[in-house]
Order: sequence, then structure tokens, then C-alpha cells
Amino acid sequence: MTTMATTGSRWTGGLSPFGMSWQKLMMWWFIVTDALLFAGFLGGYGFSRLGSSNWPHVEDYFSLTYLTAMTFVLISSSATMACAVAAAKAGDRAAVTKFTGLTMLGGIGFLGMQAYEWAHFISEGGRPWSNPRGDSRFGSYFFLVTGFHGTHVLIGVLILLVVTLRARRGRFTANGVEVAGLYWHFVDLVWVFIFGCFYLI
Repeated sequence: MTTMATTGSRWTGGLSPFGMSWQKLMMWWFIVTDALLFAGFLGGYGFSRLGSSNWPHVEDYFSLTYLTAMTFVLISSSATMACAVAAAKAGDRAAVTKFTGLTMLGGIGFLGMQAYEWAHFISEGGRPWSNPRGDSRFGSYFFLVTGFHGTHVLIGVLILLVVTLRARRGRFTANGVEVAGLYWHFVDLVWVFIFGCFYLI
């Protein structure tokens, strides 16, 4: 009888079926569906590249040293985000404010570096509809994939701004900071795949 009552309460709002808050559950759903979207973009990129006879060399446009620095900045921001989550669970308001602020600055730095990368590619003649050194689809995929990811980073920076301001006022929750952290770690992980598939292979 007790087991039946417990099972029934799971579907009447009494308990979470997955043992987590609804905010975290919804974030996981978002991450899974968004990961599939990025996978589709990268899969389409790979298909187009394999089927092209004049796909340009990435090194003709971009510096791998510069891209590695971009990657380092974003991955470092994941470390500060992890510190923010740990501080939130410990109830340390000052540390949450500091580490979310540092994470936000890392995101802003990455966006600034990406803006420079875009400006350089455009100065070389790259456009979403054309590419002077080979297959025109290269430009399309570059702006689509990096632009879509950059939009995610910008959204993450805005989320972190809100979290930082709330932390300064002592109005944060450990769950809220952790959900923001999930999103930020996802954005960082996606960039690792973009860096590997688009620039290295």
C-alpha cells in the first residue's frame, strides 16, 4: 500500500520522477535537443566537405594558435563556473559573485576573439554565400556553426550577469547556479567539438 501511494504521488506533483528540480530537468531536455541540433549542423558540414572537390584549407584563413587561445579562454571559464557551483552549495555569497563574474568575463573575452575572427574572415572575402578560395559552402557553414554557437555564448553571458547580480544581493540559490553551470558547461563542450571537427580535421 505504501509503495502504491509513493508511486501515485510521483505523478501528482508530490515527488520528482527523476529526483531533481524541474528547472534542472528542463535544462537537461534543452541540452539533449540542442546537442542534436549541433550534431546535425556538424554532420551536414562533414557530408558537404567529403563531397566537395575544392574544399579550402582551414589554415588558409585561420591561425590555429589563435583558435587554441580562444579554446583555452572558454575552457578556463568552465573551471571558474565549477568553482561558482561549489561555492553556491557551500552558501558562500562572495565566492559565487566572484566566480560567476570571472566566468562571464571569460565568455565576453571569447566573444571578442570570435568577433575578430569573423572580421578577419570577412576581410579575406568570406561571405555566407561565397568563398574566394574554394567551395562557397565553406563560408555558409562557418557563419552558421560559429554564429549559432556564439549566440549561445552571448545568452550564457546574459544569464551569468543575472546570476552575478542576484548573488551580490544574496538572492541566489544553489540550484539556480547549478542550472546556469549546466548550460555553460554544455556551451563549452560544444565548442570543443566545433574546434575539432571544423578546424582540426
